Amino acid sequence: MSDESLEEPSLAERLARLEERVARLEEGGAPVEPVGASAEAGALWALAGLKDRMPAPGAVLFTGTVDLPTGEHYEWQEGRTTEDLIGADWTQGAAALAALAHPVRLLLLREVLLGTRTTAALGEHEQLGTSGQLYHHLRQLVAAGWLRAEGRGEYAVPGERVVPLLALLQAARR
Repeated sequence: MSDESLEEPSLAERLARLEERVARLEEGGAPVEPVGASAEAGALWALAGLKDRMPAPGAVLFTGTVDLPTGEHYEWQEGRTTEDLIGADWTQGAAALAALAHPVRLLLLREVLLGTRTTAALGEHEQLGTSGQLYHHLRQLVAAGWLRAEGRGEYAVPGERVVPLLALLQAARR
C-alpha cells in the first residue's frame, strides 16, 4: 500500500465526487459513497436525508422496519422539528417512560415480541416473578400503551409501538 492511498482527497476531488453524487441522485441512479467519508460515515445516510429535508435548527427522526420472529412486519417513521420537541411539554411522556423503567417490564416486552404472548407462558419464565408480580407489570405496560390485551390472558405490543420501543432501547444503549 503506498502512502498516496492514505492521503485525504483534495478539495477538487471531493467537489468532483460531490457533483457526481448529485447528478446520480437527480437521475435516480444508484447511491454512491459520501464524499470524503469513511465507511463508518457512510452509515449516516439517514442523517444526510434528514438534513436535506429539514434545515437548521433541525429535526429528530425515528424510523425502522422490523421483522419479528413471529412473522409480523412493521414499518414506522415519525419526526419532529427541534423547535417542536424543545417547546413541548416533556412531562407528557413520563408515564410511558416510567413503565419501561423496570427490568421485569423490559423482559416482558422482549418475550412478547419474541412470541410468548399468554400469561400462562409468561408465568413459566423464571425471571418474571410470581403471578401477582406478573399481573402487576402487565397492567403497568397496558396502562402506558406498551402492551395491548388481545383476548383473555393474551398480550401483544401494538404495531405502532414496536419501532418506537426498539428506538428507545437503542437510544438507552448510548
